Amino acid sequence: MTRNVAIIGTGHSKFGVRTDVNLQELAWEAIKQALEEANLEQKDIEYYTVGNMGLWSSEELPAPIVGEYSELTPKGTMRVEAACATGSAALRDAYLAVKSGEVDIAMAIGVEQMHQSKTPTVVELLGRAGNYFWEFENFGLTFPGYFALYATAYMNKYGLKEEDLGEIAIKAHHYGSLNPYAHLQKEITMKEYLNSKPVAWPLKLLDCSPITDGAAAIILASEDVAKKITDSPVWILSQGVASGPANISKRNDFTSMETTRYAAEIAYKKAKISKEDAWKYFDVAEVHDCFTIAEIIAYEDLGFAKRGEGVNLAREKQTYIGGKIPVNVDGGLKAKGHPIGATGISMNVTLARQLLYRAPNKHMQAEIKNGMAVAHNLGGTGHYAYVTILSTRRPEYVG
Repeated sequence: MTRNVAIIGTGHSKFGVRTDVNLQELAWEAIKQALEEANLEQKDIEYYTVGNMGLWSSEELPAPIVGEYSELTPKGTMRVEAACATGSAALRDAYLAVKSGEVDIAMAIGVEQMHQSKTPTVVELLGRAGNYFWEFENFGLTFPGYFALYATAYMNKYGLKEEDLGEIAIKAHHYGSLNPYAHLQKEITMKEYLNSKPVAWPLKLLDCSPITDGAAAIILASEDVAKKITDSPVWILSQGVASGPANISKRNDFTSMETTRYAAEIAYKKAKISKEDAWKYFDVAEVHDCFTIAEIIAYEDLGFAKRGEGVNLAREKQTYIGGKIPVNVDGGLKAKGHPIGATGISMNVTLARQLLYRAPNKHMQAEIKNGMAVAHNLGGTGHYAYVTILSTRRPEYVG
């Protein structure tokens, strides 16, 4: 038995340097908001999953710690990890629990408190997330270094300029300045971007997502239950998942992420969407922009632009609200922040609220015509990819 699954409650903490709370208090900010939105109590949650990478945190067992503090125990739980796609992995686990008929109501929670460790430690631990012995130990690659390889490859093949990356950063900071949940709430200019400190050429400080603390939560329900709780469910129409080789030397193309293309193919097929016309279906999108180059590559891998033409969307400002397809209108990872375990859930919180005209700022609200949105969450440098399609229209089938 498989069933349609709806989002019935969403929660989101303030992202940033959250040393004012501990891990479980941070998670509770999002959980409490989601419960209130769904008009449910903790006893109504039959299963909860916690996305947390947690290498930098003091708590080794975040799921029961969060569950105990939030009064979700003794319901079943597990901690989920998929690098930067951890949040989407947690969402998938809760989604499958409801979809399979195992439970009627489940909650996906993502939480990360990265500032429990110092910045050099966090940078090192992230760098270890590639192929440790070959890439980190022998060549000292950090994550900015990994994505700099993609940026230079794209420059050489398609003529990308530093100013094109700057357009992505400027857009992110514009929408981040409007988002009360965002880590970085300040607009930037092209001059400020070009003058920002180099990190791994051509990537500068303003090309990089910040080290962030934050939490997000989503409550899911089966169709029968959702109808009793809300008259405005947002359906998970489909989800595609993929994995890639740990060693980047085994990759043939550094201008594209094969895992994104594969995950998108699965999600689009289930949702009966043509990848060639994907941008026509979606009113708004969230894509993984841990670094500015990643957003441009995602445009192409998701079918918003042809290969080599994603840069034109940036140059022509076609991913602002009112453009061809609004992307990351909450500031994205670049300005909203990238608390690893919360990121994927945060993306889907943003999109669910967008589809229901509940953006936290009216200037962040996209026009909703088709009632569909897509979230793209990358783990590592393409080690994982999750593509999730949301819709306000009830699925005619179970994908």
